[in-house]
Formats: sequence, structure tokens, C-alpha cells
Amino acid sequence: MEVPKGIEGDYLETKKDNLFFDIKGIHHPKDRKICFLRFFPDQNGDRVKNGIKFKKVYAFDDRFLILKEKFPQYLFYSKELDIPLQGVKCEDIKKIYTPKNYFKFLHHKENLSKLELMSFDLCDLFIQNSSLSENSIGISGSSMIGLSNLDSDIDIIIYGTQNSLEFQNKLKEIYEKPNSCRKYKLDEFKSHYNWRFGGSDVSFQDFLRSEQRKQHQGKYLNIDFFIRYIKSPEDWEGTYYDYQFKNLGTIAVKGEIIDSSESIFTPCSYSIKCFQIIEQHLKISHLDMNKITKITSYRGRYCEQAVKGEKVFVLGKLEEVIYKNNEPYYRILLTDQKIDKMLLMV
Repeated sequence: MEVPKGIEGDYLETKKDNLFFDIKGIHHPKDRKICFLRFFPDQNGDRVKNGIKFKKVYAFDDRFLILKEKFPQYLFYSKELDIPLQGVKCEDIKKIYTPKNYFKFLHHKENLSKLELMSFDLCDLFIQNSSLSENSIGISGSSMIGLSNLDSDIDIIIYGTQNSLEFQNKLKEIYEKPNSCRKYKLDEFKSHYNWRFGGSDVSFQDFLRSEQRKQHQGKYLNIDFFIRYIKSPEDWEGTYYDYQFKNLGTIAVKGEIIDSSESIFTPCSYSIKCFQIIEQHLKISHLDMNKITKITSYRGRYCEQAVKGEKVFVLGKLEEVIYKNNEPYYRILLTDQKIDKMLLMV
């Protein structure tokens, strides 16, 4: 399967400033890639590449703060998405790193590091126990760009809509086989909770209700691994310029999931039928609740969060969406780590 460079799972390196960004999403402007700062040079950094020390940055607020203070040229406002973003213009990109190429590179590399060997072996385990081909899997993350450390996890990318759906269904069987791949234990979810929802008001029990049944994450030889699924290019609806989003404020609703078939992909998406508005802080005077039909997130924490037929509480940013001048609809976008939430109702 041919997959264009510069999409979700890929990283890029800038020509100047020695910055590394992780690329987000599959739709991008013609002149730049939407991406978010991940590593930057710092004398106190704990990672080294080509004699330069680097520091990793994770929190979105910190990424914006560093760029605002030191590298404002990588900030821009997207009128199509109606949101401030980070991005690197095409002429400022030194190199794009792709998970598929990195996986192929490891085939031929001698003297693999421990993390490289484990990452490669996990991919091989997945291939041997499913219908995946070597061309439909890749390895992303810090190891792909040579900036991993002892705490780094394994970041797997699966390409192709049908490949992803079939492999997701195979995972339960893989976990049950006698191998070194397993799901999280109860006590391990506690550190996972602190990492993903630290600082929010989401309780551990609410977190666990969805998290413990997710298939796309686990342990391989006691190293964390995460799987991201990317649709086939023919299923990437439209282009960056076919969509117009308008930020309408924030909203909290209760509703029922009527379609969760898109929940494993990045970005993940759910179809919802809302039955109650709990709270709203909107820029419009009247809202037709029936027009809220989607929940979307580019953050992996919301993958596999709910299934068809389940009732959920959702708090996030309400957006009006117009696709190719069609009838507008509303979606709730989940982005903020401390505020936004999507919880199963009991």
C-alpha cells in the first residue's frame, strides 16, 4: 500500500533550530505540515543525537509556550480549522521520518538496540499471527528519529482500513496465546491514569471503565506498546480545503453512541445521538441538539472509548462543520487534557 509522506505517525526535522515535530492528522495545507513540537535542543536534555542534547516535551501547553518564546515562526492560525496550530512550512523541512521506512531499515540494520529489537520482534509477532503484511506496519516514536531512552515505549502504526479492522479483531486472540504480549494489569493502569488524565477531575474508576477493555495497548516484554490505525488513502475524505470548521464554544452533553466503527482510527470518531445538554458556553444563541452528530479526537486516549449502544457524558469544544458546501453539522472535539472528557454512563 502506497502511503504519502507527512501524515499521522510521521515525524519531521527542521532545517534550522534542530527541532523534531510529530505530524498530526492526514489533511494538511499545501504550504506546510500540521505538526507539534516533540524534541528541542536543551543543555539539560537527557537524550543525545549527533552530539546535541535534546529534551522531550509532551504537554500541549508546554509545546506552544516553547515555540512562542523561542521559535514563533512555527506557529500559525488556521482559518479553515478556526484554531491556533503548530506547523512547519515545506521549505523548512529537512527530513520526514516514516514508520514504514524505519521498520524496513531495521530489517537490514546490524546491532539493534534493545528497544529496536523488541519493536521489530513485536511487529514480527503481529505479522505472524495475523493477515498483516510487512508493508502494512511501521514503528514510530522516539526510536524512529534516534532519540529514545530507557523509558521509551513502542509505538506501532498499522496502515489500511481493512487491515486495521481485521487486525483489531485478531488482537484478543494474540493476547491469549503463550507469547510475551499481554494486556495491562490492574495496578499498571494507575500509572497509565496519572500519565493520561493527571490534573483532570476524571476519577480512576471512570477511567478504568473504558480503559481496561481497550485492545490497542499493552505490554511486550514489560515495555508499553501502543497501536495507531491509519485508514487507507482512498478513505481519506476530501482535502484540508474541503472542510470549514467554526469554533462555537464549549458544551457538555449526554447521549447514545449510534456508531463506533471509526473509534480505532486516528483521528477517532463516534456518531452520537444527544438526549440532554448539561452545560453550554456558546457563541450562538440557539442550538439544535439534533445537529450534534459526531465526537472526534486526534488524541489516542479516546480510541475505543465507547461502543455502539452505550450512553456517554461528553465535554469538549463544539464546532460547526461544513464539508464541500454541504449542510452544516456539529461535532464535539476532544483536545484539552485537563478539561475535555468522554465517560461511560452507568
